[in-house]
Amino acid sequence: MSSLTDSEKRYLEKIFNMQDGSVLDYTDATFGALFKRHMIDIHDYKYQTYGEFNIQKMRSFWEQEPDSLVAQVLHEMLDSYNTYCSIGNIAVDYNILKKCIEIVTRLFRNAKQTYEISEAIQNRAIKLSPEVSEKIINIMQGSVDALLERKFAMPNISKLPIEQQMMTIIEARLNEARTVFKVQAYLSVILLCGSVLEGVLLGIAKENPEKFNKSQARPKNKEGKVKPFSEWTLANLIDVASDIQLLKMDAKIFSHGLRDFRNYIHPHQQMTSDFTPDEHTAKICLQVLNTALADLTGDR
Repeated sequence: MSSLTDSEKRYLEKIFNMQDGSVLDYTDATFGALFKRHMIDIHDYKYQTYGEFNIQKMRSFWEQEPDSLVAQVLHEMLDSYNTYCSIGNIAVDYNILKKCIEIVTRLFRNAKQTYEISEAIQNRAIKLSPEVSEKIINIMQGSVDALLERKFAMPNISKLPIEQQMMTIIEARLNEARTVFKVQAYLSVILLCGSVLEGVLLGIAKENPEKFNKSQARPKNKEGKVKPFSEWTLANLIDVASDIQLLKMDAKIFSHGLRDFRNYIHPHQQMTSDFTPDEHTAKICLQVLNTALADLTGDR
């Protein structure tokens, strides 16, 4: 769950005009699209803790999700607030906006999210002060630098609790990721790292169905029943693996970053993000995968 305090939630509800029961000028469709960009189905039964209105789903989202994810969504929503005021000829409440930016800054600091967030802060249109922007970017970059400096032996995948046939596929993809890195096919590296992580986590889940299905983070359908593994997303697998202590917190946070990078398998996503992965990006993804595998094999 996020670390948002009651007073912070009040500021956010004020700027998003939630007192009237709505959230800015979002319709159900545009509200869903906002969260979908962050791989969240906000209209899922999971977020109907307090009811089916968007304001209630938002409050449930704040309570259930980690600082890293809440910060990303709020960051985009503050950007939308500026647009909302401009289109509606509404005066921007700069005092409240400044406070909300400070709240999001704190969430980012707590999360110590990966490199793509610092990129987003630099590239998005929201007007952060230079001091705040620089502070956030330094925090994010420091976290990534620490990750890249970690030294892990090549993961012994034979220790992964998955079936042998899957292990053979995982080993082949790991080797392929290292091969394409050498020829500078950096997008391919990212996609392979994401597929390996998903394959390993799903394989472990299938070998340990009771433990995964009893996790507090398990995904449910509209009827409140646990979804079958075939419907679990990579985000679900990461959250549950962390909840049952298979992934440490840093591995969870960075794995969500890898998951976001993997979305560039869709050309439209890459086009709208105006992002081209480079050697640094690929190194981050390889090290994130190594970190996660070290947790899952018990080597860390």
